[in-house]
Amino acid sequence: MTVEVLTHPALAGAVHGFLGRRGGVSAGMHAGLNVGWGSEDDPAATAENRDRAVAAVLPGARLACVYQFHSADVVTVTEPWPEAERPHGDALVTDRRGVLLGILTADCAPVLFHDATTGVVGAAHAGWKGALAGVTDATIAAMEALGARRTRIAAVVGPCIAQKSYEVDDGFERRFVEADAANARFFHAGRAGHGWFDLEGYVAERLRAAGVGTVAMLGEDTYSQPNRFFSFRRATHRGEPGYGREISLIGLPSLRT
Repeated sequence: MTVEVLTHPALAGAVHGFLGRRGGVSAGMHAGLNVGWGSEDDPAATAENRDRAVAAVLPGARLACVYQFHSADVVTVTEPWPEAERPHGDALVTDRRGVLLGILTADCAPVLFHDATTGVVGAAHAGWKGALAGVTDATIAAMEALGARRTRIAAVVGPCIAQKSYEVDDGFERRFVEADAANARFFHAGRAGHGWFDLEGYVAERLRAAGVGTVAMLGEDTYSQPNRFFSFRRATHRGEPGYGREISLIGLPSLRT
């Protein structure tokens, strides 16, 4: 099966792709294009899947990923590092050609950024913790430090858990409303003591509020499409002992001489 690569016209000036689970070599509960080293998959399969992901988006590129931990920390990439030495963070930015930024998710929202004028790109992992802490705002600021301008940036929110699949308790909702009363609009009432959270909508609104010039959403629900995407919450609800991770990638091709 070929690697499925989802793209968006807002990012047409950069080489990019939101990848799911189609086109990989992993088996069992990780079946497909699992790229997560921490998923207890066969390391050889994970390595092959990563190679396939890069080849499907920007062949020959050097992949840069971080050790994600649900923060608002951003790493500026000048040169990719060995996988064993990857820094901690939840977003990456670069202005270097031939570097492919990679963000891993399994329900959290991947966000890809591009300023077509300067060629600065970024990628962010926006789970609810990182999104609330401002990981997208920090990514924009890091891109501006490389010469980008927020009014020129295009940002696209990729496949993530949809509101219809994301039930949370009142304590979860309270965190967002206490941060900003207007955040109540991202919750729909559910059964007693619970509601439904729109992570994709929240992340998109944070981008708009930050002054990003173009904001778009793919509208793909990771939870409800088991044949296309990995999902932490779905695996938990099914009582599965583990789950795979998908990758979202963005970069600029090397200039030919």
